[in-house]
Amino acid sequence: MSSLDVNPLQIIYQDQRLVAINKPNGLLVHKSPIAADADVFAVQLLRDQLGQKVYPVHRLDRKTSGVLLFALHEEMNSLMQQQFQEGKVKKTYHAIVRGFTPDAGEIDYPLKREDGTVQEAFTSFKTRARSEVPFQIGKHATSRYSLVELTPTTGRMHQLRKHMAHIFHPIIGDRPHGCNKQNRFFKNQLGMDEMMLHAVSVEFVHPATGQIISVKAPYQPVFGKLLEVLKLSLA
Repeated sequence: MSSLDVNPLQIIYQDQRLVAINKPNGLLVHKSPIAADADVFAVQLLRDQLGQKVYPVHRLDRKTSGVLLFALHEEMNSLMQQQFQEGKVKKTYHAIVRGFTPDAGEIDYPLKREDGTVQEAFTSFKTRARSEVPFQIGKHATSRYSLVELTPTTGRMHQLRKHMAHIFHPIIGDRPHGCNKQNRFFKNQLGMDEMMLHAVSVEFVHPATGQIISVKAPYQPVFGKLLEVLKLSLA
């Protein structure tokens, strides 16, 4: 974790009650027994940076970058968590995936939790760009990739990662849900080990003001670099 560029954290929104950062890949939100190797956490880093207690109102996977929202008071924390739980917060992600995805689509595929409970899970997607590059990974001389915009309406664990793998367009750098051949190529040939999933925006109604707030996070450098390498242009 010492190689993480987290000092200081990039603050992309702040008022008297809420603050949002652009979380880098590899940074845990808070301590977790399933990631005993980590000794750096977003909660502690932001607390020290602001000099006050902070409350994460939602979560992002360790491997996912982008908008991460915190409350600065317990009451605001409860109000924002309620909005997330009720599906009133619009979350938008971008992912670089294997293959040419359809122009748009919906993934309605229930997911099973670790305790065996099956939960409904729904994701809609739009393809923002496609490219074919001369990477030989297997029997073909070229490889195809897509930049997709993902909008989940449920918040299941690893939902976007599992849903993209389910439709055979796994996210680059995803382990264990992705493609081992692709991941190995990007690590060995390009030195890229990160997962290409980025939370680009979070939109919600501010509990204190009633205003619609839209917080956007620019791509992390590694995401932008891979877009260039793969010639995936939003234009």
